[in-house]
Amino acid sequence: MPVYEYECDSCGKVFEVQQRMADAPLTECPECDGTVKKVMSMSSFQLKGGGWYADGYASARKDTGTSSTAAPPTSTASTPPACPAGGCSKCPATAS
Repeated sequence: MPVYEYECDSCGKVFEVQQRMADAPLTECPECDGTVKKVMSMSSFQLKGGGWYADGYASARKDTGTSSTAAPPTSTASTPPACPAGGCSKCPATAS
């Protein structure tokens, strides 16, 4: 079940709720009954490592006497774009 993050407009509390995708979004803060909005946050899911194809499914080549000059594939990690406003105080990515 997905976890959604909400922020209260009245008290500023940020909290997470486990909800089905079919459930309606929350509208009230559980602490102060103020209005809440969904917050977009960074996922904790990351794919790291050499990759499934090269590690588990690539067939081993037999030595035919010729050497391959192709370099092994490298992963290119993309960085998220910078905030156009110069940074946000409420952005979860900047929270430490």
